[in-house]
Amino acid sequence: MSKKDSALVEDKPEAPVESKDGGKVRETPDKPEGVLYVGIDLGTSRTSVAASNGVRETVASYVGYPKDVVSRKALKVDKLFGDEALEKRLMLDLYRPLERGVIKFSDTDNPDSPEAKANSRAAADLVRKAVALAKPRPDELVYAVIGCPAEGSIKNKKAILDAAREVVDSAMICSEPFAVAYGLDLFFDTLVIDIGAGTTDLCRMHGTMPAPEDQITLNTAGDHIDSVMMENLKKACPGAQFTVHKIREIKEKFAYVGNQRDPINVEFPVEGKPTNFEVSEVVKESCRSIVPPLVDALGKLISTFDPDFQSKLKNNVLLGGGGSQITGLGEALESEMHAILGEGKVTTVEEPIYAGANGALKTAHDMPKEYWEQLR
Repeated sequence: MSKKDSALVEDKPEAPVESKDGGKVRETPDKPEGVLYVGIDLGTSRTSVAASNGVRETVASYVGYPKDVVSRKALKVDKLFGDEALEKRLMLDLYRPLERGVIKFSDTDNPDSPEAKANSRAAADLVRKAVALAKPRPDELVYAVIGCPAEGSIKNKKAILDAAREVVDSAMICSEPFAVAYGLDLFFDTLVIDIGAGTTDLCRMHGTMPAPEDQITLNTAGDHIDSVMMENLKKACPGAQFTVHKIREIKEKFAYVGNQRDPINVEFPVEGKPTNFEVSEVVKESCRSIVPPLVDALGKLISTFDPDFQSKLKNNVLLGGGGSQITGLGEALESEMHAILGEGKVTTVEEPIYAGANGALKTAHDMPKEYWEQLR
């Protein structure tokens, strides 16, 4: 795996210095007793960690800071993460620092804007939290591989590495769908789909490191479903009040495509009064909105591949990421592939929450020791 294809590396400071938010960066041990390898799936919705010490953890990608002295006194902490931050969001300046798989505002021409700095700080704190979840010992080095969207820009990747620099001794970036495939030893004739909240990433594997033409990133992912569902619910539930957080809660509990299922009854306030609505068709059609662009992207990757191997690709599609948990999605993709591409077979990964982190960890393990030493 070359630096050009897979990583941008930032040297970690040799001594503790002030971080951007006033905290201390991690200090590299003078005489390290070993190396902790960490795979991080830094996601728009969830961040998952798999480490060589056996730790596996996940946290919702929210970071919150007390709004004022009253909230700070009530919370008794300087920052909150994950579901706890979301639950107490009215007391917090709440950040979801990743958007479409990259740090918000990291790809703009004004990286010093207040919004860019705030999201950069939140992203750094989220990475710090992810590494802390891996429980590194003070006497060991931390080598991390971090998954990012397949078509992430150089500037995006640098922003992620800047966020990681303060808490790891060496880091590199790899494509999220590549990590999923690598973790499952699927190196040949496989087409990987990784559906996250911010992006859907596709990658064809053919026994070598994937080139740019082997990968496609789409913005039609989990957040896109939320947006479509929001608009559809406004039409189907006149007068109802709901937030995007409630929409995500409904999606995560009921998401499906395909045949009619049991009624989905939800409760929204209407002029302050709890009111019941049946929303099964809204949920189905909103979730199905990602299927046509997905099959279109599959067609592009297949049609530009060696014609002698196109059939193998079509019949070896691996579906991963949080979006793979949508009930019936694999069958819906197969049906659409048969109609448009003539054939297709889709398999869903067994551990969608950890598949990316597991693959990133395996990538870290398989890198030669001298390679990591060169990056430090």
